[in-house]
Amino acid sequence: EILSGLVGSEMCIRDSISTGQDGLILIGGPQIMKGYLKMPEKTAEVIELIDGYRWYRSGDKGHLDKDGFLTIVDRYSRFAKIGGEMVSLTTVEEEILDVYNNTNLEIAATCLPDQRKGEKIVILATAEINKDELKILLTKAKINPLHHPSKVLIVEEIPKLGSGKTDFGATKKIALVNDQQ
Repeated sequence: EILSGLVGSEMCIRDSISTGQDGLILIGGPQIMKGYLKMPEKTAEVIELIDGYRWYRSGDKGHLDKDGFLTIVDRYSRFAKIGGEMVSLTTVEEEILDVYNNTNLEIAATCLPDQRKGEKIVILATAEINKDELKILLTKAKINPLHHPSKVLIVEEIPKLGSGKTDFGATKKIALVNDQQ
């Protein structure tokens, strides 16, 4: 399905079969770059030709509703690929906060390489969370076992950007450093 709402721009939801179904948001139009200078591999990661038309892969996951409004629901970079399945780290965070029902708890999910399953989920938390207790709570809540974190790291604070949003790059670095110890 293609939306043309911005003058000279079009948006398309990749892998969407019907209205309202989530997929990768593609953006097309004359403003789309030809590519990165002398970097064909990087260009191939973000530019896609469909029937001779250039599309930019936004990295955002979303859908178009019946009125043509675009809703962005997540970032594909905020997914872990576990055993071939794409797991939303945002969903994992929401599920954990739901089972704890703790308004003072702040968490951030990230993923790290895993030799057996491709990637594993690591949670940073600002309050004491016992991994075994968390697993029991998630199982009782019938949360998909792929969403269960492999590791829980207790931190003083979740890294933030100047905007106040979670700094996912710094979060991943903390998880990596801890994983190598």
